[in-house]
Amino acid sequence: MKYNFSTENLKITTFNLFFFYWDGSLIIRDMNQTLRNILAVIVGWLGGSIINMALVQTGHSIFPIEGLDPNDMDAFAAIMPSLDAKYFIFPFFAHALGTLAGAAIAAIIGVDRKLMLAFIVGGFFLIGGIAVNYLLPGPIWFTIVDILFAYIPMAWLGGKLVQAKG
Repeated sequence: MKYNFSTENLKITTFNLFFFYWDGSLIIRDMNQTLRNILAVIVGWLGGSIINMALVQTGHSIFPIEGLDPNDMDAFAAIMPSLDAKYFIFPFFAHALGTLAGAAIAAIIGVDRKLMLAFIVGGFFLIGGIAVNYLLPGPIWFTIVDILFAYIPMAWLGGKLVQAKG
């Protein structure tokens, strides 16, 4: 089937993501771009999550909390508010670098709107960060610093680094 790419034969549907010709055929290229952008967000989120968890586990091995099993969330939640600042270094860097890497991965894989894809990944990490700070409440200073600096600014930086690269 031969496609006519003139704008006369093009109508925009209510989907706003896909364009259809008057004869009902779909411009496959646009659909593939959308699917690739969705895949970029998923892969970015997974890649950033792996980095996040690796850094959290590294932090537990470098700064172990005496007598605490890091897998016991109830005991962990009880002791969090009383911990020194050194115990929050790796969690902050895990959240920030996981978001940065995930946002950059999404921007690299994405076809267009790379900064938007980076912000979507950052939004997912922000939602996770808010949930973790609710479930494992730490000192208020850490919650503020974590929420304000580890997610959206890192997503912006990840997207901008990829845009600057080209």
